[in-house]
Amino acid sequence: MDREYCWDREVITQSDCPETGEGEEELFASKQQRNLEKCAECPRFLDDLKQMAGDVTPNPLAPVLATVLTEFRRQKAQIQSLVSFLDNKTLEIRFLHELGSVLQSSVDLDEVLSVAMTAITAGQGFGMNRAFLLLCDREEGVLNGYLGLGPRNLEEARQVWGEISQNDMDLQTLAQNFRRTKLSSEREKFHDVLELLTIPLSNKDHIVIKALDGRRPIMVKGAFSRPDVPYELARLLGVDDFLLMPLISRNRRVGIILADNCITHRAITEEDMHSLETFGFPVAFAIERASLYDKLQIELNRVTEAGKKLKEQQQLIVRMENMALVGRITSSIAHSVRNPLMIIGGFARSMLKNSRASDPKRTFVESIVAETRQLEGVLDEILNYSDSMYPTRDFWDVDQLVEASLRDTADVLTSLGYVVGYSPGLGLPPVYIDFKQLSYCLRTMLLNDMDGTCADRSIAISSQNSEDGVILRIEDHSRRITQSELDHLLVPFSETRDLGAGLGLALCKAMLEKQGLPFEAQADQHTGIMYTITLPTRKEEQS
Repeated sequence: MDREYCWDREVITQSDCPETGEGEEELFASKQQRNLEKCAECPRFLDDLKQMAGDVTPNPLAPVLATVLTEFRRQKAQIQSLVSFLDNKTLEIRFLHELGSVLQSSVDLDEVLSVAMTAITAGQGFGMNRAFLLLCDREEGVLNGYLGLGPRNLEEARQVWGEISQNDMDLQTLAQNFRRTKLSSEREKFHDVLELLTIPLSNKDHIVIKALDGRRPIMVKGAFSRPDVPYELARLLGVDDFLLMPLISRNRRVGIILADNCITHRAITEEDMHSLETFGFPVAFAIERASLYDKLQIELNRVTEAGKKLKEQQQLIVRMENMALVGRITSSIAHSVRNPLMIIGGFARSMLKNSRASDPKRTFVESIVAETRQLEGVLDEILNYSDSMYPTRDFWDVDQLVEASLRDTADVLTSLGYVVGYSPGLGLPPVYIDFKQLSYCLRTMLLNDMDGTCADRSIAISSQNSEDGVILRIEDHSRRITQSELDHLLVPFSETRDLGAGLGLALCKAMLEKQGLPFEAQADQHTGIMYTITLPTRKEEQS
């Protein structure tokens, strides 16, 4: 008989089929495609099928068609389920591939943890509400809470999820943003929880250690009523259900991830557990590699620093050997020359004392006495240079050091028209120095005449406290030379214009270096010379 519905028509219109919608116009002219996609679910077609079976003369194909239709609908549902499953697996594979690329290429522990923890808690990832990472400390034999991620209450969850939804960021962008802006704040937010998540690895009865030793994830349900779950752990987490996922890399226990749905209370499924288990292997490997890389960098820095110190020590040894050789040579020469020089000077002074003022030879004797005194001063410097190899240090007052040096040089400076001022710092601590050598250095810097032709014959001395010790500065405005000329004068025996010139400052530099005191000498042709010495306040500051 004729049917009032459209399933047996070759061509239909929009009004004929209530099952078709916008964008499906191609079905109007394709009866076969329309029957497969729409008619099996259409109430009108099912009514016609019932009528066919209930007619006075039943259609023998009606029961067969009903059976075929039932099987068709069942298989269609299975196919749709498989398609949905395959789509989810495709997304999961793509997701794991994206994470794997980052985890395999990164050796930065913070980056690895940011990606891993974001993947577990983000909706684009596994969608857990909260996650805690515990890492193994083999030296201490404990499992320590290291990082937590997720909201602590519903209000915070709504705010965070709203921001993520508005910004529409992918997983990698989320991880980068988390590392840049929230990594330290999340550590601080869960500080109280992480402190309590410290479990001895020897506690084999603890549920967390069981999961770690068993190398398999454990889904905990009814935590408050389970005897193998410590009540303190359940109370700390505040949830009845949570998942423990061990992180194992090459049979080494790296740590464990504890995840839960503390906000939505969504049930954790077996599929969640298997997905996280698959994800756990690359995470464990990446964490271990990043940790080893950090340790390698620390050891490399230590080796580099040790090599640098060894090189410095070798250079110091060579310099000390050279200086010791110079010291022995100069000391030997000085002692050999001193005795005949003293005899010559003694005779010359005796002759000068007994000669009359009108004696024409008196001028020659005075010259001998003056030159002898100068040579004796040079010998003293040479012997001091030799003695500078062995400084004797103790704690001294800086003001006492400066005032003693000013008293020793006052007569000479005043006779030459110099004005010297000292500005002491307030509350200066004692300094650890060789007083004799420092006094010599100050006197040398005050009296060493390198130019002396400038009209401004003023010297300013100041002292002040600093983090590195007490800084002592001497600003000599009367000497106007270039920096290269000053550097030249800091080399022993570099200047031979006058016997001994150039040795005084070089000797000062050698003495200060032996005591490990930072020394700077800066020359400016317009302002003069500034000497800066940093005096230590503790013994350990000596190099």
